[in-house]
Amino acid sequence: MAVFGLASAVAGFVKVRYLIDKAVIDNMVFRMHYRITSAIMFLSCILVTANNLIGDPISCISDGAVPTHILNTYCWITYTFTLPYSGAKGIAHPGLGNDYEEEKRIHSYYQWVPFMLFFQGLLFYIPHWIWKNWEEGKVRMISDGMRGTLGTIADDKTKSQNRLVQYLLDTLHMHNTYSFGYFFCEVLNFVNVVGNIFFLDTFLGGAFLAYGTDVVKFSNMNQEQRTDPMIEVFPRITKCTFHKYGASGTIQKHDALCVLALNILNEKIFIFLWFWFIILSVVSGLALVYSAAVILLPSTRETILKRRFRFGSPNGVEALVRKTQVGDFLLLHLLGQNISLRVFGEVLDELARRLHLGSNPPSAPSTLEMAPIYPDIDKFSKETET
Repeated sequence: MAVFGLASAVAGFVKVRYLIDKAVIDNMVFRMHYRITSAIMFLSCILVTANNLIGDPISCISDGAVPTHILNTYCWITYTFTLPYSGAKGIAHPGLGNDYEEEKRIHSYYQWVPFMLFFQGLLFYIPHWIWKNWEEGKVRMISDGMRGTLGTIADDKTKSQNRLVQYLLDTLHMHNTYSFGYFFCEVLNFVNVVGNIFFLDTFLGGAFLAYGTDVVKFSNMNQEQRTDPMIEVFPRITKCTFHKYGASGTIQKHDALCVLALNILNEKIFIFLWFWFIILSVVSGLALVYSAAVILLPSTRETILKRRFRFGSPNGVEALVRKTQVGDFLLLHLLGQNISLRVFGEVLDELARRLHLGSNPPSAPSTLEMAPIYPDIDKFSKETET
């Protein structure tokens, strides 16, 4: 029950992050790193440290000359080993056989798995932490009063929109470091996931890169001829050798068979991580290409304004793209994720109109300027209440 309590605490933490009225300062791929992946790592760390799921993580048996608890502790803190599986008959379990020193495959990773998973969870959270401190709550501050709503009717809405437009005009061309910080953190996310793939490969002795493909091949092979790659990387039965002095002072060698029940969880966790990291690296790479296109190609920014935010005024789009820089556009893009499309369209329209007026005389009053003359709907609704 303690395990489920800890898991529910992690799930509650993730759920609360969604429910709190917080400004959105990144994209979906960014959130896949610090919300989903970090939560997966921390939950996996909890699972592999929960002994009540599987009992003791290691249990060794020998001839009885060495106390069981001493043998378990020794084999856990040092290492166990297996031998290459040759397919020969008469072997009790894969990886067991005669003791050939040159063919030993050492397994000493298992005591480090919880620490490694926790460390990886922190690594996936660090880029978000950097960007959050770099952003300094700017999106939340300037979208306050219009976030999370379809737009309040009457003067408050108009004042908030006018204040937002004026702020954008006053800070025009002052957000270059803003776009640099965001792109830097996206690069860091991509490097992070690729780096973690190679880190796990080193951690598992070069077995992680091909782990997923080997498992897929194994499922398609003839049952009589196949060798489970999950058992090779995460063996359930291993060998351990304990040396001690005998009664006459000579060194005695005691072989033991060790059951690594924890590997039942490890093999499932790491096969899931293999597929998840592949998916995450692909979408992170695509997000990086998308961000590079936004920075380098003004036509991309124009397309986003037309399709993503349904802002289709030719003069307005031209004015916004031509008279704003990449940092300004990034700020607008993030604001568009926190404000309803209708309200944000009015803000873009007013901003484009004011930018366009730098070289053209006004032709008609904007929607924001005409809003105060509209009747106060709230006042009329109150007068009709009984």
